[in-house]
Amino acid sequence: MDLFSRAWTVLRTTVADLPDEAFARPSGCTGWLVRDLVCHLVIDAQDVLITLSTPTEAEPTRDAVTYWELAEAPPTGDDPLDALTVRLAAAYQEPRLLKYHLDDVGSAAGRAAALADRHRRVMTREEVLTVDDYLSAYVLEWTLHHLDLLAHLPGVAGPPAETLSRSRGTVERIAGAALPASFSDQDALLVATGRRAPTAAEAAALGEAAGRFPLFLG
Repeated sequence: MDLFSRAWTVLRTTVADLPDEAFARPSGCTGWLVRDLVCHLVIDAQDVLITLSTPTEAEPTRDAVTYWELAEAPPTGDDPLDALTVRLAAAYQEPRLLKYHLDDVGSAAGRAAALADRHRRVMTREEVLTVDDYLSAYVLEWTLHHLDLLAHLPGVAGPPAETLSRSRGTVERIAGAALPASFSDQDALLVATGRRAPTAAEAAALGEAAGRFPLFLG
């Protein structure tokens, strides 16, 4: 819970501090500008609110690791939902409106998470998780999207060290393989999730584990 709140608060603060011109820059998500990514964060916040308001007595079917599904290829930006996000983002017209909506809905999602019973079970995407596992999964979501946010914005601060470390551990558990200790947590996440190709030295350091990466998380 602490890491969820930390990752989410820092990410929203980073967005709030961006100059207007940054919203027209590319993000680390294929086919999305920064404004599109921020619009996606609004939708993510809505999903958190919906999920935390969907309790169930059913047994859990997923946890913080198995929550993630793997795709065979990286996103191209052509998915209908991805295209819808772009249209929604354009409708805001002014970055201040998008910032306001993220702050409004995002703050509510943060409060709902803080108040939720961590042992309660909730349903999302027709799967059941404990609140604790669901929020833990979102630490990775927020951390990766924070890295996407700053991909083409030099000088923008990155995610907190503790959320980078936790997210790296989650990715390693998903892959069933450890990333080299020589990789920083940020580089490990970028390479492991296909956000950038490994350098020659990194590829050599991966060794046999190279076959486990990249992971295209969905």
